[in-house]
Amino acid sequence: MNIPAPTLDFDASDNLAALCKAGGDPLRLNVLRALANDSFGVLELAQIFAIGQSGMSHHLKVLALADLVATRREGNAIFYRRALPRPLQSGGRLHAALLDEVERLVLPGEVQARMALVQRQRAAASEDFFSRMEEKFRAQQDLIAGLPQYRESLLALLDKLSFAASATALEIGPGDGGFLPELAHRFAQVTALDNSPAMLDLAGQVCARERLGNVHLQLVDALGDFELLADCVVLNMVLHHFSEPAAALKHLAEHLKPGGSLLITELCSHNQSWAREACGDLWLGFEQEDLARWACAAGLTPGESLYVGLRNGFQIQVRHFQRPAGDTHHR
Repeated sequence: MNIPAPTLDFDASDNLAALCKAGGDPLRLNVLRALANDSFGVLELAQIFAIGQSGMSHHLKVLALADLVATRREGNAIFYRRALPRPLQSGGRLHAALLDEVERLVLPGEVQARMALVQRQRAAASEDFFSRMEEKFRAQQDLIAGLPQYRESLLALLDKLSFAASATALEIGPGDGGFLPELAHRFAQVTALDNSPAMLDLAGQVCARERLGNVHLQLVDALGDFELLADCVVLNMVLHHFSEPAAALKHLAEHLKPGGSLLITELCSHNQSWAREACGDLWLGFEQEDLARWACAAGLTPGESLYVGLRNGFQIQVRHFQRPAGDTHHR
């Protein structure tokens, strides 16, 4: 008598096996720890962990097969960052638990020293780059951190929040409108506020070209008095232009519906003081802890974050903060 073999869900078991294999090596766990607040290229990680490039490439491939790292291409270089866990997918809870345990790891002192050296090398490269590109940069300030450099990370965080089909969004300072099509495709209604008629005109051209009928542009000071509540408020490279960023966060948090989300894309703290004159920046980025502290003071709860390292020496932080669902206090 032939007994049929049990039917296995190979997709689910393969996912779990890949996660277990990826988490079964101390070096790979330390790589995940190093990627907690930054993204690095293969050569940088090889330098940080003092192993050959081919060896590091192998470890990164294992992590990628387990969906523990994601990649971003910048020119000819590929940068690796942590991938966000998806608890509802196969292996998602194990992924989240693994990262929670990794957070408790302390990197060896020599690894931390080499990581600091990589950061100093980035800073030196930045100074050299902008000393040669300053004139062009004045006309194209997006070279610091243009939308293409953080779009995928921001969308990964936005899509994970799974807003309802009827949800609304508010973008503060949309610039030339480059992110408005992404918002328009994800929200029932989008409002964009800017105090610059020239920028709103550029954003309007995008809306017309992309036929974004659900986007409303308003010439309004975002820190002024306006009546609008949204499920999601987005600030992309805007906060460093506010004279009082903590007060700005508190003001904008008041325009979130209960359970709503505030998404901030900003530069991490840097020492490139020329950005003030070249780009009109009032702040040279922000410390991650400061943003979290200001958001908490505004009544928001910190959510997940992503960090994007750039070859020109800057680092981007993509942050999520949420208004508690039970908070029904209105302005």
